[in-house]
Amino acid sequence: RGRIMDADFAKETANLTRAQILQQAGTAMLAQANQLPNNVLSLLR
Repeated sequence: RGRIMDADFAKETANLTRAQILQQAGTAMLAQANQLPNNVLSLLR
């Protein structure tokens, strides 16, 4: 049997979902980190 036949689709779907959530969380963290200097500048104005 080929590797595709042996795939556990439920497990792989869960892995994909987990990876997507981690990526989205990382992107959100970067967006917040990039916003911090702007917030500081706003306070100084």
